[in-house]
Amino acid sequence: MADTDLYAPGVAREPGLKDYFDLLKPRVMSLVVFTALAGLLVAPQSVHPMVGFTAILFVAIGAGASGALNMWWDADIDEVMRRTARRPIPDGRVPASDALALGLGLSGLSVIMVGLAANLLAAALLAFTIFFYAVVYSMWLKRWTPQNIVIGGAAGAFPPMIGWAIATGGVSIESICMFMLIFLWTPPHFWALALFMKDDYSNAGVPMLTVTHGHRSTRRHIFVYTLVLAAFAIGMGFTSIGGPIYLSVAVVMNAIFCKGAFDILRRDRAAADADGFAVEKSFFKFSLLYLFLHFGALLGDAALRSAGLWGGF
Repeated sequence: MADTDLYAPGVAREPGLKDYFDLLKPRVMSLVVFTALAGLLVAPQSVHPMVGFTAILFVAIGAGASGALNMWWDADIDEVMRRTARRPIPDGRVPASDALALGLGLSGLSVIMVGLAANLLAAALLAFTIFFYAVVYSMWLKRWTPQNIVIGGAAGAFPPMIGWAIATGGVSIESICMFMLIFLWTPPHFWALALFMKDDYSNAGVPMLTVTHGHRSTRRHIFVYTLVLAAFAIGMGFTSIGGPIYLSVAVVMNAIFCKGAFDILRRDRAAADADGFAVEKSFFKFSLLYLFLHFGALLGDAALRSAGLWGGF
């Protein structure tokens, strides 16, 4: 057998470093790092760069740990769905027991290190985030209710609160606002994905809204949630962490996002099938840019305040 054959799908081989790294869901981890860092940098108190770097590093590791635990628990689902079939466990690259051990080990390490580097509140928030994603969402909500992604979205919304807690040692209305921005963004983001994943969720037995209530209802939910998100996102521009950069970005991005949600609302399944769900895929991709630009704008306004160029509303 040629060496390259060892890496063919389904062929047993010794797991490599990349295989274990893939268990950590690196793309999700990058979003966690960015939003947690934003929460830290927009906070009114500053931290020593080494403390901040260490804490954010272990927040990232904690996010990766929850990803490994999710892959361990969801291996049976991942094997059925086209989007996830090439993940390390269903692809046969990593044993499920290794994913469980890695997830548990990194969970403990990350929480302890955030506590040592920053404070106990930040560590407690990270521990709760890991528990919420791995247990409340993955083991309970995901397979039980079509509201899985609504409630479960809280897990992805905690990182900026953790970043804020690293800097301040507390929770405030500003950190709750950042939490809510991600919390309200999550349902339309994932429901758009569910629309063009077609039968993946039904084949896997996951009660996503598209499966339990159909595409028409899902499109209405996307539109309503997007309107609520837009109102909240623009309103956040008038808080102490907002400013001219954020407000400008929020107005433009939410106008585009609402237009995209309205376009989705007007379509039916036949039109979506005809063009390969082009509108839904475009909305999903834009939703990623949406979140990054909102938090990037918060960082921009924080820089203005730090330089004395903006004093707030």
